[in-house]
Amino acid sequence: MSFDRYVKTFKRAAARRGLFASAWILERMPFGMVDRFARALIAVGFRLTVRQRRIARESLQIAFGAEKSRGQIAEIIRRCFENLGHGMIEMLYFMAHPELTDQRVLWEGREHLDRALAQGRGVIAVTAHFGNFPLMMLCCARQGYKTSAIIRPARDEVLERYLLRRRGECGVNTVYAVPRRECVSNSLRSLSGGHVLFIPLDQNFGSGTGVFVDFFGQQAATATGPVVFARRSKAPVVPMFIIRQQDGKHRIIVEPPFALEERADEDEAVSVNIAKLTRLIEQYIRRYPHEWGWMHRRWKSKPAEKVVSGKS
Repeated sequence: MSFDRYVKTFKRAAARRGLFASAWILERMPFGMVDRFARALIAVGFRLTVRQRRIARESLQIAFGAEKSRGQIAEIIRRCFENLGHGMIEMLYFMAHPELTDQRVLWEGREHLDRALAQGRGVIAVTAHFGNFPLMMLCCARQGYKTSAIIRPARDEVLERYLLRRRGECGVNTVYAVPRRECVSNSLRSLSGGHVLFIPLDQNFGSGTGVFVDFFGQQAATATGPVVFARRSKAPVVPMFIIRQQDGKHRIIVEPPFALEERADEDEAVSVNIAKLTRLIEQYIRRYPHEWGWMHRRWKSKPAEKVVSGKS
């Protein structure tokens, strides 16, 4: 094993053990202490995540350019990392105490989800790595919805087995993003079973099977799953987001069902609709920039052709 590989393995093991230890502590902690516990860990973690802060700064500069000052970008980074830290701690706590989500999470537009499910074809819930999005999935399962989510497995196999078990205990069925063929079949099976299938649509998709669409004025490689699944299954597409409130509670926003735009050419129809969904995600991020995970290299892949904007 090379030295670099050894260091990477050591870091993953240390992070995994830290998460396990935090979960053990949180399961036994009264809710009133969770915020203080999170703040202590965030204060330490923010100083250690130098590389992630650098990536976040680069991403914000790509997205906003001259729109925001260095001070505004620094403030977004700080709040972004705070939200991420609070979100991780909250999820560990709520997975052990799911009944508390009934008090800590509010719904807006839930009727859109219920009407879409009433069609009997399941629902494709398009979302993003925005706010405490895993909590939104947990809440859906907690409220009695059959819930599945397309998830990229963690690189640490031991950690992934742990997370898979915890998601299952909370009622969230995992559909792994890879292998692709299995992902497609399992996704369609979930929809035919009447599930709400969550699909994050905001990460770089550089495998060559996605499309490039406009995202903050830049070309971004994007997965096509939501539109492809909708065309195959006739399941409605319902965008859903979760936002942290000033009092520490969360609000799930369910948008009206997304109307797919038809085109004579199937590939063009997929591209146009993915572009429109991406545009909606961008609108939420612009409104709440601190809620999105800027430490992801969203524009890493580069296109060879013209981008689709999604603007009417």
